[in-house]
Amino acid sequence: MDLVLSIADHYFFTPYVYPATWPEDDALRQILGLLAVTNLGAAALYLVLGSLSYYFIFDHTLMKHPQFLENQVRREICYAMQSLPWISLPTVALFFAEIRGYSKLYDSVDDSPYGWLGVILSMVSFLFFTDMSIYWIHRLLHHKLIYKYFHKPHHTWKISSPFASHAFHPVDGFLQGLPYHIYPFLFPLHKVAYLGLYVFVNVWTVSIHDGDYRVPRFLQATINCSAHHTDHHLFFDYNYGQYFTLWDRIGGSYRLPSAFQGKGPLEQIRKLQEEGQHTSGGAESGTAHKND
Repeated sequence: MDLVLSIADHYFFTPYVYPATWPEDDALRQILGLLAVTNLGAAALYLVLGSLSYYFIFDHTLMKHPQFLENQVRREICYAMQSLPWISLPTVALFFAEIRGYSKLYDSVDDSPYGWLGVILSMVSFLFFTDMSIYWIHRLLHHKLIYKYFHKPHHTWKISSPFASHAFHPVDGFLQGLPYHIYPFLFPLHKVAYLGLYVFVNVWTVSIHDGDYRVPRFLQATINCSAHHTDHHLFFDYNYGQYFTLWDRIGGSYRLPSAFQGKGPLEQIRKLQEEGQHTSGGAESGTAHKND
């Protein structure tokens, strides 16, 4: 994150915002700068990626599903935009620790333990570490003593749009994002790779909520895609994983997606249309079922 803050200082904060006498490495200035770039960056990533997915990938037929709520897209966006500033507060504390030198992030490939191979291996291990960690955090958030306080709001969206991707309670959102921020404190990672992975994480989070159930057949058993995550929203106790199905299989929570069996939400819509029971859209079809 110090790369982003340095760019913001050089092109914006130093010439236009802060007095020239305020050193760029001052702790208070760094915290304020991080709050600004973290909030603006998170909102921009969410709105841009969500919009691209919504207009170019999301199957709008899903909005006709009986469990797609009235004004759901607007509600998803509002909830996410209200939560992101709160999620940023503890996140900025971790970013601050990073830029003060407490992480294992490095600037040059020469600093990698194994050169370019080390950079590539660290990116792979980042994916497996965060996938494992998020699985268990996500599963814990489904515990009956915790679920209704933190994770239940995200399950409001039974049939999600891409904008549901960041529509979390702040505690839920921070906890599920925590593995991404913890990794560079535990393992060496190139700074540019870290930024790239951060963007990838946001892309992936949007993608598993985008209602596009297409995935190559040879990847269906190993990659956690939108079909898997849709069934998580619908059936609750299955498919907690982020990228892979590995930990769901180990933890006994894997479910073959209904979309792969011809029983998914799109097939339900077609069946209702054939039976003449289909309404004009989710806005007229009532509310979603609840899982407590």
